[in-house]
Amino acid sequence: MNQKRENWGSKYGFILAAAGSAVGLGNIWKFPYITGENGGGVFVLIYLICIALVGIPIMMAEIVIGRSTQKSPVGAFSALAGKDSPWKIIGWMGIFVGFIILSYYSVVAGWALNYTFMSLTNFFSGKSPDEIGSVFGMLYTSSGINIFWHAIFMMMTVGVVLGGIKGGIERWNRILMPALILIFIILAIISVFLPGWKDAVNFVFFPHFDKLKASGVLEALGHAFFTLSLGMGAMLTYGSYLQKDADIVKSSIWISVLDTGVALLACMVMFPIIFTYGFSPEAGPGLVFKTLPIIFAQIGSGGMFISFIFFLLLVFAALSSAVSLLEVVTSYFIDEKSWSRAKATLVTGGIIFLFGIPSALSGSGVLFPQWEAMYGKNFFDTFDYLASNWMLPLGGLFISIYAGWIMDPKLREAEYLSGSTFTSTWYYKVWLVFLKFVAPISVILIILQRVGLIDIDKLMAAIF
Repeated sequence: MNQKRENWGSKYGFILAAAGSAVGLGNIWKFPYITGENGGGVFVLIYLICIALVGIPIMMAEIVIGRSTQKSPVGAFSALAGKDSPWKIIGWMGIFVGFIILSYYSVVAGWALNYTFMSLTNFFSGKSPDEIGSVFGMLYTSSGINIFWHAIFMMMTVGVVLGGIKGGIERWNRILMPALILIFIILAIISVFLPGWKDAVNFVFFPHFDKLKASGVLEALGHAFFTLSLGMGAMLTYGSYLQKDADIVKSSIWISVLDTGVALLACMVMFPIIFTYGFSPEAGPGLVFKTLPIIFAQIGSGGMFISFIFFLLLVFAALSSAVSLLEVVTSYFIDEKSWSRAKATLVTGGIIFLFGIPSALSGSGVLFPQWEAMYGKNFFDTFDYLASNWMLPLGGLFISIYAGWIMDPKLREAEYLSGSTFTSTWYYKVWLVFLKFVAPISVILIILQRVGLIDIDKLMAAIF
């Protein structure tokens, strides 16, 4: 017998929780460095367009499916399409990708925890740039330290999910999200007084179209898609706990605004520091864990405090996203197997921790070194490649196709209108156009580019 399904305590609580799912390491770690690599302002402009035209329509589709069924991903597609329908594969993909991503995401969050601790203990003070830059390499290859912080972060994630929807996920996101935004605002205010602030504003907010590449457009499109937690069942699962009087359109817009706002704040915290101290905005993936600690150490007496606050913020962002990933997996066992929340959370959290150990050991090469020799990637890179290049895009593609073309039109429209202030037929039809045509075509281009089947830059050069 199924347990009574939980609901969010308020519409505000849902928006904060869903925004917490969207706001993660991708906003603070990845967005600034891909902005730097792709020319700054023109990339940001295209990213904002992609959020509006692709991200929000797919997010609305996930929430519509979740709320209409009040079930987690597998149960949702089983209820809509039938128990034997192949569309159930979308639900299973969501659970699988949540499991895979959290197993290695927790390792990256562990790095943030380690840097938070090092900042608190003034570890970087008095060290040369080369010594500070080499710290990440030592951390990456240290099996024991990686497993330790991986375990700590997974325990934090399990602790939040154990509390349930209102008492755990919603309650903690009411604390984490405002705290995260407040810390970012404080850091952004500090950055205003740095000499490099004007250069940062020019770089981030003024488009330089001569730096635009077609592949950069797809990078913006891909990141807009991935940063909103789409294609992994998170928004579908969170939508399944949503009340019928909640406005899906307005909620989706607010979630996207908060997510995008944090990404832009991250740029306006990091780039003024980078320009002030003469570093390159194109530093790549090492921007957060290699370049910034060097800069924080050069700032002086307040540098380690800023470093501590920054990496603590990174931990908060990672935790709010990790919670949604674990909830996707946990909710399946609660809904479909009638497990208690405690059993489902502890069992799945424990298995994900164990599954993440190969990623934690990837830098040391002590576990199955032949894997990297055979496939050219270690466990960490393999899981990231599988999720980012295949599972998430395919999940988003199938959701947009199902919601746009297969789902009962009357049910889809009724769910869209329930609680909505956007009741005009015009709004609904515009959403359908983006859902049926723009989103699927865009995601297909992402997949083809990322797996190397097409080279957009060469294709555009050949055409024009």
